[in-house]
Amino acid sequence: MENFKTSADVLFILLGAIMILAMHAGFAFLELGTVRKKNQINALVKILCDFSASTLAYFFIGYGIAYGVNFLAGAETLVQKSGYDMVKFFFLLTFAAAIPAIVSGGIAERARFGPQLAATFLLVGFVYPFFEGIAWNQAFGIQAWFKSSFGEEFHDFAGSVVVHAVGGWIGLAAVILLGARRGRYQKDGGISAHPPSSIPFLALGAWILIVGWFGFNVMSAQTLDKISGLVAMNSLMAMVGGTLVALVAGKNDPGFVHNGPLAGLVAVCAGSDLMHPIGALVTGGVAGGLFVVMFTLTQNRWKIDDVLGVWPLHGLCGAWGGLAAGIFGTKALGGLGGVAFMSQLAGTALGIGIAFGGGLLVYGALKAFVGIRLEAEDEFNGTDLTIHKISASAERETLW
Repeated sequence: MENFKTSADVLFILLGAIMILAMHAGFAFLELGTVRKKNQINALVKILCDFSASTLAYFFIGYGIAYGVNFLAGAETLVQKSGYDMVKFFFLLTFAAAIPAIVSGGIAERARFGPQLAATFLLVGFVYPFFEGIAWNQAFGIQAWFKSSFGEEFHDFAGSVVVHAVGGWIGLAAVILLGARRGRYQKDGGISAHPPSSIPFLALGAWILIVGWFGFNVMSAQTLDKISGLVAMNSLMAMVGGTLVALVAGKNDPGFVHNGPLAGLVAVCAGSDLMHPIGALVTGGVAGGLFVVMFTLTQNRWKIDDVLGVWPLHGLCGAWGGLAAGIFGTKALGGLGGVAFMSQLAGTALGIGIAFGGGLLVYGALKAFVGIRLEAEDEFNGTDLTIHKISASAERETLW
């Protein structure tokens, strides 16, 4: 009976998959509004193509690595349990495809289109599912070791570490290997400002992500009998905390204000099923402040040209979320318990290590063999030749 799934469960998880699929439009518009106008078409095309490449990589390779499932069986086998396994794949695919969508924002405006598609395939096919299987499918006995050593397994209900920290730390590796945009940092120490091209599009992207996040978190229950309104309330409180702290810390800057709720939502994913709503509020607030401070340090002092701030937003706030689950998920602080801080620390560190190492390996190999950076002329024009042709074709049709 444990494996029995109803048609209602199929519909439930399908709706979750659709909500998270819509979040990819949020990623697209967030990047579209942040990059300079000449790169807007590239941003839109890249997110859609990355999702398509992710689907193939996860279907043929990644899902099997994470969960040991083979989709080459006959259709009669695939539709068992009302086809629940199929929609579960769709649901988890939308998580996996968030990895290149996150990375995309960091490497925007100077990465070659073709090599980025190749990186997407390798990351979603191999790097991400390797840690996913450890965290969510008991792979390699690591969760069992955490439990025997620290009393509880590593807990990440909806992916603060598995999705966001992994995506953010892969993004940091890619940004470092790619280098800054030309002219961004000058030899005399000056910094050329590249303000967002469209605050309305940036805000639209943030709102799409916020709404979709309630599917991302709540429907991580995966079946109706496990759904919890606590997850929805905690997501709401973390979003509010992130927004208000980013408003104050960012001195009313609209870019910070619209990334603040995303920081809070990133951080609450891991412990959203365990925390008291006040704990979620604090978790989100800390994340909102962390994003503002670390984005400013990254861009201005350390001169790491992470265009959308994906390392502070996803990498650091995701890591904070993994730790916060081990703090505010405890009964002593109003949580439901069943979590150990040392397991959270060890699991988060493991995820960071796999992500950063995997990012260096994938992007380092592509850089060495085919190159990952646009030529100076293409970067000046705002795109590589692949998307430039699309843009030029659209312009000709408009003229007609």
